[in-house]
Amino acid sequence: MKMYLNNSFINSEFTELYNLAESSLIPLLEGALYYTIPLTIISFMIGLTLAVLSAVARISTIKFLQTLSRIYVSIIRGTPLLVQLFIIFYGLPNIGITLDPFPSAIIGFSLNVGAYGSEIIRASILSIPKGQWEAGYSIGMSYTRILQRIILPQAARVSVPPLSNTFISLVKDTSLASLVLVTELFRKAQQIAAKEYNFLLLYIEAAIIYWVICFILSLFQNKIEHRLERFIS
Repeated sequence: MKMYLNNSFINSEFTELYNLAESSLIPLLEGALYYTIPLTIISFMIGLTLAVLSAVARISTIKFLQTLSRIYVSIIRGTPLLVQLFIIFYGLPNIGITLDPFPSAIIGFSLNVGAYGSEIIRASILSIPKGQWEAGYSIGMSYTRILQRIILPQAARVSVPPLSNTFISLVKDTSLASLVLVTELFRKAQQIAAKEYNFLLLYIEAAIIYWVICFILSLFQNKIEHRLERFIS
């Protein structure tokens, strides 16, 4: 009789957990689809643009641009991403600049990607043999044209693997946006967990969704790297 009651209790608990996991799956996926993934893509594209501009400024002969790029990279890489998000969302209103949660998160993540991506792209550019520059100058090409037509295309192939890793890491970093009130995947998990009083299940479920997204992206990354192998010596 006692064993029957225990089995009945276990089955009841399992059923309750299963129902909670099933009912919370759609809201969590919506958080990923409407906020986590768009936040990742938009931030990465803006950040990649900043990274290219910063890397080019860093290798330029114009001292002002070099200094500006160094300061930007140093500040962003030298401070925690969470602190940067808090400054943008909670700090800027003190000087009259108020931003909504989603734009605040985009600015924070874009600046972060730009700084780290800048070092990746700069290293990729510097890895191109100097003979490529000399060959361009020998046929009368300008600095800008050599950079656009010869150097950056080759550097792009070299920088794809580390930039892909940055993109995948950004997917996970977007969970920090929950702290500036963006209702992305992890924020949804927090809201449901606070209502249902089952934090372990909801957080594990959110972690699994993050893992699935990153796993799929890793498969794409492997395919891209495999195709680029023949172009990289």
